[in-house]
Amino acid sequence: MKIPKRKLFLLIIFAYVAFSLYAAYNVFFSNKVISRVHRVVKKETGAPSGGVRDGGAPFLADDWNPWEDEEVEYNSALNKKRDAFKKYMDRMNKNKPKRYKVQIWGKAAIGLYLWEHILEGPLNPTDKVAQWREGELQSGKIDFSFYTGPAVVQGHVPLEMNSLVLVLNGREQQKVSYSTRWLEHVQALVQSHTVSHVAVILLGNEQCNNDWIAPHLKRNGGFVDLLFLVYDSSWVNDKDVFQWPLGVATYRQFPMMRPNTELITSNRPYLCNFLGTVYKNSSRETLMHVLKKSGFDKECITAGRDKWLPQETADSLKRYQSALAQSELTLSPVGVNTECYRIYEACSYGSVPVVEDVLTPGSCAAGPSSPLRLLKAAGAPFIFISDWKELPAILERERGMSQELRVDRRRRLLEWYSSFRQQMKERFTEVIEENFFKSG
Repeated sequence: MKIPKRKLFLLIIFAYVAFSLYAAYNVFFSNKVISRVHRVVKKETGAPSGGVRDGGAPFLADDWNPWEDEEVEYNSALNKKRDAFKKYMDRMNKNKPKRYKVQIWGKAAIGLYLWEHILEGPLNPTDKVAQWREGELQSGKIDFSFYTGPAVVQGHVPLEMNSLVLVLNGREQQKVSYSTRWLEHVQALVQSHTVSHVAVILLGNEQCNNDWIAPHLKRNGGFVDLLFLVYDSSWVNDKDVFQWPLGVATYRQFPMMRPNTELITSNRPYLCNFLGTVYKNSSRETLMHVLKKSGFDKECITAGRDKWLPQETADSLKRYQSALAQSELTLSPVGVNTECYRIYEACSYGSVPVVEDVLTPGSCAAGPSSPLRLLKAAGAPFIFISDWKELPAILERERGMSQELRVDRRRRLLEWYSSFRQQMKERFTEVIEENFFKSG
C-alpha cells in the first residue's frame, strides 16, 4: 500500500516530537538509576556494609558529583601540606631562642645613664621632668622594660615578670635610708614569690663604704643575686659583684650626645678647660696655680667656685657644654674620688680627659690598676698624670699638634667611648642572662 508523501512526512514529525518528549521526561522527571560508573553511594549511619539498606538496592546519593575523586585527592594533598607546614613551624619554634623578660626600676639618676646611654633605650614621655617615664627594648635574649620618675612608688609599678633590676643611690646616709626602704619592699616581693631574681645597680659611696647593703646580698643570706657597683670597690669579683661606670651627670640633665661631623672636625680655639669646685688645700688649687703661673690659663677655659652646687641652671649647663666642645683637653683633678662625671662628659664631646691618676682616701681597692680600673681595663685613651706640675709640658706639646692629628685623636676617643658603652651593654645583658636564666 502506497503511503502518501504528506502522511509520511507528518508521521516522521510526530515520531520525532514523541521521542523528544520521552527524552525530556527521562532527563527532567525520571528517577531512573544512574550508570554504575558515575553513581555516588551515600554512606548513611545504620546502613549495612556495601551501601545496601534493608536488603534492597544500593542507596544512591541525590546529587551526582563527577569530580568527587579529584576533590578527595586534592583535599588529601592539602591536608598533607598543612600537616607538613605545622611540623615545620613546630620545629622552628622549638629551635627559636627563648626570650626572657626583665623589669628595671630606676630610683637613682644613674638609672638614666644605664637606660639612655648604655642600653640606648627610648623613654616616654620625652619630657625630662615628667613624673612617670617608661620604655622598652630588646638586648640579647632579654626584653627589658624600664620605669623611672617620682611617681614610680612602691606598690604602684606594674610588675609583669619575676626578674627585677633595682637602681639605687647609696652615696650618703639620706640616700641609703631611701634605698633601704626600696630593698625591703623588693624583699617582700621575693618572700611572696612574686619576684624570683633581683639585681641592684648601686651608686656607691665615694670612699667605697657600702657595708649597709652587704646583708641583702644572697651570698650573705639575703635575696640580691647580683650587684653592679660604682667605684673601685674591693668587693668586685666578677661573679656576683661587678664594677659599673659612674657615667655622666644625668641628674643635671647632661644629654646623650650623638657624634657629628662638626664635633669631630671643628677647629677648637682652646687647649683645655676646667670648670668646677676648687676645694681648699686640694690638688685643684695646685692645678689653678700651675695654669696661672705658666700662662696657659689664657689658652684654657677655667672657672672655679668655692662650693659644690648639686644642680645646674640652663645657662651654666650651656657654658659647660660649650667649654667641652671648644677644648682639646678636659682637665680632671681628683675630688672625693678619682672617678667623676667630668671624665665621661668630656668623652661625649671628644675632649680628651687629662686625669689625675692618684688614689683618694677611703676603703676603695688599691692595686696596680687602681684607680679607674674599669676604664683602664677597657683601654681608655686618656692622658694620665700623677702631678699637675706635668701639665705645662703636655700643653706645650698640644700647641704644636696639627689639626689633622687632633681630628684623628678626637675621632678615636669618640669611637672608643661608643665601644665602651656597647661593651657595658653586652656585659650587663650576658651577666643577667647567665645568672637569672642559666637553667632556662
